Amino acid sequence: MWSYEDLRTIRESPDLFVSPFREDGKSYGTPTQTWALVVGDEVYVRAANGQQSSWYQAAISQKAGRVRVAGKFFDVTFETAGGDVEEAIDTAYEAKYPGSPAVPIMQGAGPRASTVRIAPR
Repeated sequence: MWSYEDLRTIRESPDLFVSPFREDGKSYGTPTQTWALVVGDEVYVRAANGQQSSWYQAAISQKAGRVRVAGKFFDVTFETAGGDVEEAIDTAYEAKYPGSPAVPIMQGAGPRASTVRIAPR
């Protein structure tokens, strides 16, 4: 479970870098910049390029890795998010990144289908 302080850091930071494990299950992949959102006590990201995104495929197949936000590293798990949070995530994008032309892209079908929940491990 994320601490209140960690959730605040993620909520306030514009970017979160994901590094799922590589196929060996030990070495981390290249950090990829994402926009992380906090909905309730959970952290979510979406792949702008949808399910064909290499980081998304690695996160879902390896199910673990690490993230970096505001200079801090966290060992995490990755899992597909349920559809019950899609509207809340869309709203969170609008609140966190108001006026950004990327928000409608992140609310599109491809990114929505690649929503990942990130949890500390």
